[in-house]
Amino acid sequence: MARRSLLFSPGDSPDLMRKAPGAGADVICFDLEDAVAPGRKDEARAAVREVLADPSFDPDAEVCVRLTAEAPAADLDGVLRGGSEDGTGDGPGGGTDDVRLDAVMLPKVEAADRVERVADLCAERGRDLAVFALVETAAGVLSAQSIAAADATDALVFGAEDLAADVGATRTDEGTEVLYAREHVVIAASAADVDAIDTVYTDFSDEAGLREDAAFARRLGYDGKLAIHPAQVAPITEAFTPDPADVEWAEAVLDARDEAEREGRAVFRVDGEMIDAPLIAQAERILDRAPDGDR
Repeated sequence: MARRSLLFSPGDSPDLMRKAPGAGADVICFDLEDAVAPGRKDEARAAVREVLADPSFDPDAEVCVRLTAEAPAADLDGVLRGGSEDGTGDGPGGGTDDVRLDAVMLPKVEAADRVERVADLCAERGRDLAVFALVETAAGVLSAQSIAAADATDALVFGAEDLAADVGATRTDEGTEVLYAREHVVIAASAADVDAIDTVYTDFSDEAGLREDAAFARRLGYDGKLAIHPAQVAPITEAFTPDPADVEWAEAVLDARDEAEREGRAVFRVDGEMIDAPLIAQAERILDRAPDGDR
C-alpha cells in the first residue's frame, strides 16, 4: 500500500475524524498525542473508538492511531477494548474485532525495544498492527538504524519540529538545521526496507512552499509526507506520485529485464540506454509508488 500522504486528525474531534477520509490521504491518523490536551485523553480514546467501531466507517485509506508516549497500553485499551478493566474485551465497549484499525504510530521512539514493546501490547490485545516509529529526538536519530530494523517497524517517520526543540536548534525556511537528521532517517529506513515518511510542513496556507518541500523530500528518497490539514493532502500526494512518463519508462525497463532473463542476457538497453541494477531498482521503486490505475 502506498503511503504518500498521511493526514493527522485530532482524536477528540469526532466530526473531523469522520471527515478525514474525504481528504483522499493514503493514511489517516487519529492523534491521541499532540492534538489532545492532557486532561482530555480518556475522552479522546473513547471518541476514537466510537468512530473506528462504527460499521459505516470503512475508508479506503489505511487507518492509524498515534498513541501517547506515556501511556500506550491505556491508549490501546481505550481504543480497542472501550476501557474494559478486566482485559477480556467484554466490558461496555465490547471487544477488539469490531474496531477498524490497521496501524499505530509511536511517538518519540529512541530505541528498538519500544517498537517491539508496543507490538507486544497490540498482540496481547489480539491485534497484529503495523507500527510507525516516529523519530523526533536526538537519541532517536542516533538510534534510527536499529529502530528501523526492528521486526515490528513498518515505517520510519521523521519529526523535525520536536527534534529542533530537543537539540535547541532554530527552525529556518531552508531547514539546514535538521538536514543531517532528515537524511539519516531516510537512509536508515531504506537500509531496513521500510517506508520513510517525512516531517510536517507547518504553514498549511503556503501551498507553494509545501510543494517545494515535498518535492525535496521525494528527492531525498522519502516515500511520503505528513499532513496537518486536509488542504495539504493533494499537493503531497501529487509530489510523491510518479509522472505517467516515468511509469511508462519503469514498465519498459522491467519488461526488458524479464525478456533478457528469459534469453540468458545480463545486459540490455531501453531506448538506447544501458540498464544496470541501480536503474532496475529505480524502476521498481517508481512502480511501487504508482497508483494501480497508472500501471
